[in-house]
Amino acid sequence: MSDSAKEKLAINFATDFEKLKTEIGKVVVGQHEAVHLLLLSLFSRGHSVLVGVPGLAKTLLVKTVAQTLNLSFNRIQFTPDLMPGDITGTEIIDEDQTGHKQFKFIKGPVFSNLVLADEINRTPPKTQAALLEAMQEHRVTVAGKSYDLPNPFFVLATQNPIEQEGTYPLPEAQLDRFMFNLWLDYPSFEDELEIVKRTTSPSQTTVNATLKAEDIIKAQALIKEVSVPDSVTRYVVSLVGKTRTKSELATKEVNKYVSWGAGPRASQNLIIGGKALALSEGRFFVTEDDIKRLAVPVLRHRIVINYTAEAEGISTVEIINGLL
Repeated sequence: MSDSAKEKLAINFATDFEKLKTEIGKVVVGQHEAVHLLLLSLFSRGHSVLVGVPGLAKTLLVKTVAQTLNLSFNRIQFTPDLMPGDITGTEIIDEDQTGHKQFKFIKGPVFSNLVLADEINRTPPKTQAALLEAMQEHRVTVAGKSYDLPNPFFVLATQNPIEQEGTYPLPEAQLDRFMFNLWLDYPSFEDELEIVKRTTSPSQTTVNATLKAEDIIKAQALIKEVSVPDSVTRYVVSLVGKTRTKSELATKEVNKYVSWGAGPRASQNLIIGGKALALSEGRFFVTEDDIKRLAVPVLRHRIVINYTAEAEGISTVEIINGLL
């Protein structure tokens, strides 16, 4: 592919990306960084976990993204009594007109392009594992039979940072399956004014579908073609290596405050995320600045701090910023 052809493809993708954000902005006020990262993870074939207090439009955000991309959408409310079959589906005995009985598979809500796993930490590990298997394999297995999930397939899991009593926090190994850890903050004064005006008026805003499933699949393939200089790859591996205690790259602060660092999946996600970010800005090459912009959402949930850090009020974000 010639350089001019690559440049044209990158510009076209960046144009479509901006149109997508504009349509989402018609409904979702503010939260620009979260929207941007959410779209990057979708185009990178990744999944994201979103942390935020109730009432910050998490469901509205994913539903709006599904509408702008003309994709199917399902929301699963995770509760302590939710069973794996409630997510993946189950087999029932079906009887036809002749009286012949056979097993029939009824698909669960996971069979959708976009799945909102609301408050995933409120359900037991067995049910969490059913969703995580679907995320990893893009298929589910029921009664020995495998069923492919729709393509594209994207999971946004949410966690409530308050009310942690009676919850089942995701283990680090399972959190590692999520590409980004996104934090939703309270809206600014001006944004909240706009939210109140929009939601209390009789007028309703409609969004237009700007892309289709086929366009997303093509974009996911195109992202892999974006070039990454060897120096950037080395920078990524070095950055992730610095998070690991007792390694030759670890800093004094990491050895003091960190129990476990990030694994190789962090390096992979930084590279693929950097490619998506570059393409969203009309470039067909990744820079170190792209990696720095993605370092916090990629590494935040992959670094486990120790008691010393907690006692001194040191957060994972501070450690990541120190490494940058």
